Amino acid sequence: MALEIKQSPKLVQQLVITPQLQQAIKLLQLTRVELVDLIQDEIKENPLLELSEVDEGDEAEKDGQPKNVGQKEKTPEVKGEGEGNDDFDWESYLENYNLASYRGSLDTEEKPSFESFISKKTTLGDHLIWQLRLSDVTEEEHQIGRWIIGNIDEDGYLKATIEEVARETGADEGRAEGVLKRIQQFDPVGVGARDLKECLLIQLRALEVRDPIADQIVSHYLPHLKNRNLQHIGKKLGISPERVMESMKLISELEPKPGRAFGADEARTIIPDVFVYKIEGDYVIALNEDEVPRLRINALYRNVLSTQSSAQEGDRKYIQDKLKSALWLIKSIYQRQKTIYKVTESIVKFQSEFLDKGVNYMKPLVLRDVADDIQMHESTISRATNNKYVHTPQGIFELKFFFNNSISSIRGEDYASESVKHLIKEIIARENPRNPFSDEKIAKVLRGYNINIARRTVAKYREALRILSSNERRKLF
Repeated sequence: MALEIKQSPKLVQQLVITPQLQQAIKLLQLTRVELVDLIQDEIKENPLLELSEVDEGDEAEKDGQPKNVGQKEKTPEVKGEGEGNDDFDWESYLENYNLASYRGSLDTEEKPSFESFISKKTTLGDHLIWQLRLSDVTEEEHQIGRWIIGNIDEDGYLKATIEEVARETGADEGRAEGVLKRIQQFDPVGVGARDLKECLLIQLRALEVRDPIADQIVSHYLPHLKNRNLQHIGKKLGISPERVMESMKLISELEPKPGRAFGADEARTIIPDVFVYKIEGDYVIALNEDEVPRLRINALYRNVLSTQSSAQEGDRKYIQDKLKSALWLIKSIYQRQKTIYKVTESIVKFQSEFLDKGVNYMKPLVLRDVADDIQMHESTISRATNNKYVHTPQGIFELKFFFNNSISSIRGEDYASESVKHLIKEIIARENPRNPFSDEKIAKVLRGYNINIARRTVAKYREALRILSSNERRKLF
């Protein structure tokens, strides 16, 4: 049979993600800061976009554009349809459509940056370099010291070996060791240690009154110290458990992370994307549009398309393309805000008891519940809640916080996993520090609250809460 090439028409359905739909998806998952940065970049790239200095809400409402993106209405997902039509009637569109389809709530007057009101915090490295400069060292030792300090992490530990220090600085190992010992005498005490044992020994040797038993415990019995095995330590050292406890109390007062006071991580202020208020018994949702630039189309380029101007065909084609891009950006931002509003509104409906009474009354909730409620896809809900925060009467939470797996109770009721975690935290807070609850005991206590949960699940939740095991929580003095 001879092979030949033929052409035949065929109808198929295929999902095509257009550039416009990709942009809408990208905008939905951006944080507030990222959204502002993207808008500023688009203003630089697209000459048709400019900032609006006036409140155009009344004009938008007059032309049929909702003044509040939180207005209750069915919110369809952005499908990316209608783009790419070169025969679009731009003149008619410009006459009947208000181009200020998205607006923020604050003016865009340039304000001093927040950084201009705060001072730079001294880091651990800065503090050590300052002490090194005050030390009586040679130029070579100063260079070795700077290299060592540059390899000390934020907890105060040296993350390099003496061999690496000598190789990188060209010094012999004895000289490098000597400079390290000098740095280990700097403030804070214990800095420059290579492990926990060395860190604690440096601090013990800096005390005015030495405790040789504490030195021996740290040098040889740290694992037993962690497990509070006093009998074993006392037997090995030939002393009583009471004497071991005395040294343990001294060791417990040492700082395992000497660089903690110079931590580089600052507490960040979270700016909520949505506010939820309770007014006259009903919850009211308000989007936070502060500092988000308001956009509009440049009037000069609008006139080029809306009038019989003498602009060349190539110029008109360029302006049309940029206008389509600008309008789609405005529409996508507006759609993003509406979607976040609808998702928050649905979450408030499901978690109203939590908003009224606290975390113990949180309900199990998954993405599909909200997706079915507002008739959107689960992936859209996931993007809308990612890195978005809401201010509620119970505090500020990430929107994803409200989604919890369900845990069955003895009576057949369902509890949210976050409520169970909170209850575990409360049980541990009430325990006897000298005889803390084991995970099995906590599981039994939870059964008294009508919650059927396995020991390993308790351990998983406890670790998620960053709570130590019962042996590590036990306080002997």
